Amino acid sequence: MQTVAQLREACARLARSEETFPFGPGTLVWKVGGKVYALTDITADPLTLSLKVRPERGVELRAAHPAIVPGYHLNKRHWVTLTLDGSLPRALVGEVLAGSHALVVAGMTRARREELGL
Repeated sequence: MQTVAQLREACARLARSEETFPFGPGTLVWKVGGKVYALTDITADPLTLSLKVRPERGVELRAAHPAIVPGYHLNKRHWVTLTLDGSLPRALVGEVLAGSHALVVAGMTRARREELGL
């Protein structure tokens, strides 16, 4: 995934995903149940994608991939920012994206998950 269109397509496949622009026209934010799980600056070149991760997973990812750094303008312990310059395997980007969505869903109350059908 290296384009906004590819990111939109990948996020659209995740259950109850919605696109928003709460920070202005340049920052595309994806939410599930009103909670953020992914952000990208659509004007950046190359694109960057910020995703929520478990702290230990974030450490592993940053150690293994120079294109993954602590979350930009986010809690550095719980978020990572991926530079989508072609150096990261597409499968890895997809896996971290799906994991971010799952982590946010898991943090919801059971009642909220049931309300959303998740």
